[in-house]
Amino acid sequence: MTTIATGAEIPSQPSSAQSQVYIRQGFVWDAEPAYLFDIDGTLLRSQDGVHYASFFSSVKSVMGRDLVLDQVVLHGNTDPGILRDAFRAARLEDSEWHPVLEDILDAMRTDVMARREAMKVQVMPGVAATLDYLQSKGAALGVATGNLESIGWLKIETAGLRHWFTFGGFSDRFVDRAEMICEAALTARAIVGPDASVCVVGDTPFDISAAKSNSLPVIAVATGRYSFDDLMTSEPDVCATTLDALLQRTRLES
Repeated sequence: MTTIATGAEIPSQPSSAQSQVYIRQGFVWDAEPAYLFDIDGTLLRSQDGVHYASFFSSVKSVMGRDLVLDQVVLHGNTDPGILRDAFRAARLEDSEWHPVLEDILDAMRTDVMARREAMKVQVMPGVAATLDYLQSKGAALGVATGNLESIGWLKIETAGLRHWFTFGGFSDRFVDRAEMICEAALTARAIVGPDASVCVVGDTPFDISAAKSNSLPVIAVATGRYSFDDLMTSEPDVCATTLDALLQRTRLES
């Protein structure tokens, strides 16, 4: 089964005998006023098919057709972006699906909420300790994800992480990840100051490119589909095998 970074099961990276951490010279990763954390692959891994299945059931219920995701780039995409790319791959004109996109998204929200008891998630290594550490330094913590808002918060709540986060950026109004990041950064700056730096934390090259499109620093973690070496090719400010590895290195050097 094809998996998606916005809500399906994400295969584990092969275990490594040695943690890897890269920090750009001069960048103090733990001194940012605000952070935007991606959800799937960065904070947690979904171990159920609830969100994934909602794409298929919602398209079927609204449009009466089967959805095919085989030709779609899924990891690091947004929920609306996945639907758009799937419809275009199926050679549907925008006029055939765009008028019912909101109906499909509403059906997805409803379907996931109806199956919320079936959701199972695994928190990634070092997440709780890193959030605690950054909060203790006075940072504002938010999420920035390709998930729809109600689905994203539900995953966070299921993982027991909701109390760390005071705001979020979601894909309900955005097909493009960079636009979602831009909006989330504006929300962060409304909290910490209009000229404040906002750091993106994610697990795909698309998180890195979206951050760079908005001139934001970015921390990449290899806890999703992409390896440390894969992520390094996109030149993030920080790259680590896990948040735990990054935090442990920082504590050793302090």
